[in-house]
Amino acid sequence: MDRRAFNTGLAATLLARPAHAASYRGPNVILVRFGGGVRRHETIDPQATWAPFLRHELTKRGVFIPDLRIEQLDGVSTSHAEGTLNLLTGRYLAYRDAGSKFLTDRLEPTEPTLFEYLRSAFDIPSHQALLINGEDRPQEEFFTFGVNDHYGIDFRSEMLSLHRFKLFKTRQMLAEGGLDGAATAELQKQYAALQAADPRDFAPQQSPQIEAFWARWRAHYGDDGFRNPRGDRLLTELALRAMAELQPTLMMVNYQDPDYVHWGNPSHYTRAIAVIDEGLQRLVSAAEANPAYRDNTVFVITPDCGRDANPLMDVPFQHHFNSATAHETWAVIFGPGIVRGRALDRTVDQSAIAPTIAAVMGFRATSAENRALGEIFL
Repeated sequence: MDRRAFNTGLAATLLARPAHAASYRGPNVILVRFGGGVRRHETIDPQATWAPFLRHELTKRGVFIPDLRIEQLDGVSTSHAEGTLNLLTGRYLAYRDAGSKFLTDRLEPTEPTLFEYLRSAFDIPSHQALLINGEDRPQEEFFTFGVNDHYGIDFRSEMLSLHRFKLFKTRQMLAEGGLDGAATAELQKQYAALQAADPRDFAPQQSPQIEAFWARWRAHYGDDGFRNPRGDRLLTELALRAMAELQPTLMMVNYQDPDYVHWGNPSHYTRAIAVIDEGLQRLVSAAEANPAYRDNTVFVITPDCGRDANPLMDVPFQHHFNSATAHETWAVIFGPGIVRGRALDRTVDQSAIAPTIAAVMGFRATSAENRALGEIFL
C-alpha cells in the first residue's frame, strides 16, 4: 500500500462524520463564479452587456448589487484563485502557498470554506457539496478543503472537473488491461502526472457516487475527449448532470473562459461572457424543472475579480495590475426568502458573500470578516 492510499484510509478512520450533525432542511444554493475576471461594462451595463439574461432578467428576480468591491489591502491580489477563496471563506488572504510553479498559483484555504462549515453543521454527504471546476485550472482542485484544525478533509467538498475525470478514466483503463507494454507505460506516466497535480498527503478517492457519475460520463462521451463539451460549456454540462444525478445541496460553478482575453482577441472575452450567460439560463431552467430544486434554490452569481481598462496595452483587459477597476465587481442573489426586484444603493464588500450564503443555509461562517447582508432577506 503506497503512502497516498494509506493516508486515505487513515483519514477515513480517524475523521468520522460527527454524530451530532443535524438533517438539513434549508434551500439549495448554487454559487456561480462569473469567472475569469470581468468588467462591469460588458456584464451589468444595460446598454453594453454581453450577458442579457443576467442583466435584464435575473437582476429583477432578486437583489442586484451593482457595487461589490474587493478591498484594497496590502497583499490582496485581484486574481481568480484569490477571489474564489474570498467568496468561499469570507476572508482576504485566507490561503497559503501549497507549492507553486512559475505562473501557477497553488493556494489552499487556511480558513474553513462554505462547504466545510455546511458539512460540519449538517448531515450532508460529500457528493452533495460540489465544486465544478475548469479543465485548465487544476490548481483550484485544492479548494475542496482547507487546513483549519477543526474542519479539513472530513468536511471536504467533491470536485467535478475534466482533471478528475481523467484521473478516473486512466485508473479504469489501467485496471481493465488489454494494452501492450508501451501503451500501459504511457498510461501509467499520464496517471502519475495527473496525481502529481495534488501533492498533499491526504488526497482521498472520490466517493462511490462520484465514481458512478464518472462511469456514466465515460459511457456517454467515451475516452477520446472529442465528444464532450469544452471550456465553460463543459462546466454547464457537468453542473446540469450533477443536478439531475447527484442533487447537490451546495454547488459552486467556477466559470473561467473570459480570462482567455489575456492571450488573444478581445472578442474571446465578450463571447465567453455570452457563453456564461447561456449557461446561467440553462442552470436556472434546470432548477425550475427539477422538483428537488424548484422553489427551493437560491442562486448567488458574482465574479471572482474585475478587469482593467488600459488603452495603452495591446490587449487592454487585464487584472494583474491592482487597478481600481480590477477591484470592482457585482453580484445577483435571488431565490426563496430573498427580496425581489431590489438594487442595493451602497457599496458592498466581497467578503460579505460567504456569511450571506451561510445565513441563507442556516449556519455561521465564524471566520468571515464581514456580516451577512441582512437587507436582502424577506
